[in-house]
Amino acid sequence: MAILVTGGEGYIGSHCVIALIDAGYDVVIFDNESTGFASTGKTLKSIGSKGKVTDVVKGDLLVTEDLEKLFSTHDIDAVIHFAAFSQVAESMTDPSKYYRNNVTGTMNLLDAMVRHDVKKIVFSSTAATYGEPVYVPIDEKHPQNPINPYGRTKLDIEYMMDDYDRAYGLKSVRLRYFNVAGADTKGRVGECHDPETHLIPNILKSTFGDGKVFRMFGTDYDTRDGTCVRDYVNVEDLSDAHVLALRYLENGGDTDFFNLGTNEGSTVKEVFAVCEKVTGKKIPVSIEGRRPGDPATLVADNSKAKEVLEWAPRRDLDHSVKTAYDWEVKKRNA
Repeated sequence: MAILVTGGEGYIGSHCVIALIDAGYDVVIFDNESTGFASTGKTLKSIGSKGKVTDVVKGDLLVTEDLEKLFSTHDIDAVIHFAAFSQVAESMTDPSKYYRNNVTGTMNLLDAMVRHDVKKIVFSSTAATYGEPVYVPIDEKHPQNPINPYGRTKLDIEYMMDDYDRAYGLKSVRLRYFNVAGADTKGRVGECHDPETHLIPNILKSTFGDGKVFRMFGTDYDTRDGTCVRDYVNVEDLSDAHVLALRYLENGGDTDFFNLGTNEGSTVKEVFAVCEKVTGKKIPVSIEGRRPGDPATLVADNSKAKEVLEWAPRRDLDHSVKTAYDWEVKKRNA
């Protein structure tokens, strides 16, 4: 038996594959390599621990024949589903791409699971399903009112999963991420996006003396130093939560949803200061006006994940920045 990881060659998916291997699971990766990398799949296949990657399959969730072949030729016990487009700005200008890939692709995946009697899935959801915060920290009872197509596609999938549970007995855990940061401590995989929209790698990319200047948007928010507050959860901690969510389902857990964050927030200026401290470099910065749609504060209440999944973040912001920086250096020296 194996765990199917869709999008396993991407940023978060690849770290989750390592966590699964370390926990003793065999893994089948399914990725169309539109944002993931074949080289990552090769790296993951070379890792031997308690478990292993048994196969890396190139295929697309929008091609039902790819999914039928996948489930017919592999003995899949459960699915962890990462494969999705996730650029908020792009979702605003090309919503069709997002609804087709994220929603239709997931429906195709769930249909294949039902046909092949695979009844457990852990889904990569997002705090973007909450939209503008009504209160912080945000718990799972917070209203879900996404303000962009990306967030709406993830919420549509959550609704779909409820319906598939009621109709077909397909159990799901939806993990709503806040801001994910860091890289594999051993430097085997890390973050590589084009365009890169995440704060920490964008700051770190400005440390190499090649003329890139970090752009800081908005210093007049109602926060402790005027810059936005976000909850940065380490990617390895996040991966550990997926393993715990899988075990929750294996132990008969019912369909549910959980926030994954640290319960603490860091301002942009505080993150910038940590990046300067960790790298030992003075980072060039340009102060600019607010970007539209940036809430002042987004922080998770993670008490439900702590109580039900027995998960807690263990790695701090300094660790996330150090591993992310080490990864950036490795990429440049490759």
